[in-house]
Amino acid sequence: MTNHNALISDAKASIGVAVRVPNQSLFSPGGGRYISIPRKKLVQKLEADPSQTRINTWIEAMRASSPTRTRPGNISSLPESKEDEHSSWMAQHPSALSMFEEIAEASKGKQIVMFLDYDGTLSPIVEDPERAYMSDEMRDAVKGVAKYFPTAIVTGRCRDKVRRFVKLPGLYYAGSHGMDIKGPSKKTKHNKNNKGVLFQAANEFLPMIDQVSKCLVEKMRDVEGASVENNKFCVSVHYRCVDQKDWGLVAEHVTSILSEYPKLRLTQGRKVLEIRPTIKWDKGKALEFLLESLGFANSRNVLPIYIGDDRTDEDAFQVLRKRGDGFGILVSKVPKETSATYSLQEPSEVGEFLRRLVEWKQMSLGGRYPVS
Repeated sequence: MTNHNALISDAKASIGVAVRVPNQSLFSPGGGRYISIPRKKLVQKLEADPSQTRINTWIEAMRASSPTRTRPGNISSLPESKEDEHSSWMAQHPSALSMFEEIAEASKGKQIVMFLDYDGTLSPIVEDPERAYMSDEMRDAVKGVAKYFPTAIVTGRCRDKVRRFVKLPGLYYAGSHGMDIKGPSKKTKHNKNNKGVLFQAANEFLPMIDQVSKCLVEKMRDVEGASVENNKFCVSVHYRCVDQKDWGLVAEHVTSILSEYPKLRLTQGRKVLEIRPTIKWDKGKALEFLLESLGFANSRNVLPIYIGDDRTDEDAFQVLRKRGDGFGILVSKVPKETSATYSLQEPSEVGEFLRRLVEWKQMSLGGRYPVS
């Protein structure tokens, strides 16, 4: 069994950012459009000036996480170097739709377990995070998948909030990047011994998180477009609607408050800064916990599939790589460094993939296999 006691880790060792390098190719031996600063060097850089250098470093990270978007189906209009870059990336991370037969073949004789991020995966990225609704078509697709495969929603959102968005019983919901997990309260065909999975990795941090959230709400009042979201076990500061000239002010407010809380750490997603407890727990750990809860901890008869669009999903992709089974699928229109095996461009393709998976399963049960 996995040791589920939350362990305090070195907060500084958890920091890592990507910095834009405009004049290098993403696939050249010497680096790429973004390079990762080694954690040790980054810590040394941050400690050299605990104020302005730290803020500047996070501003660079915020810019690096906001690449120019490419419209799907319009790759030919890109400059030749960009087109080559995109083609090279797609060769390494081909579409999960075009490679569907390969995925189906790998799943024969195995139980698929589906893990899905929410924002940018099941719902589009929107300016107001409170209005990130999933479509009825997507809800039907997820419901269909859950009928045949154990299905979990793994998100940075508050568990209760994402459950209200998804509106489907019978799923496993892992909120706050997996620090708050709850399974179906009733027995299911996927887990007949289920007595109601409930796991919360950081209860002792709740008062601290609540205090930080209130401080950030006050601080961000003078930053137009900024919003603060209390996700119970973590706090999200959204800067998607903030003018880029004010990003430094966002970083300054966040880091100044965080400096008073050594047991909390700062991470980054898609135009969001997130404050989390310094515990060794993430979406990858949540994936492992859920597989164990379902009885698949050391099983070779399981095929986990994790679909996500954010850098926080990379922890889960890396777990699947290390396991040597299962597939990570990155949702992205642009090349990114990733441990995922396959890619999809946007939520509409995620919905199409889920529907194909259901059709394939139905045909399999009927003794036939689908053709391309």
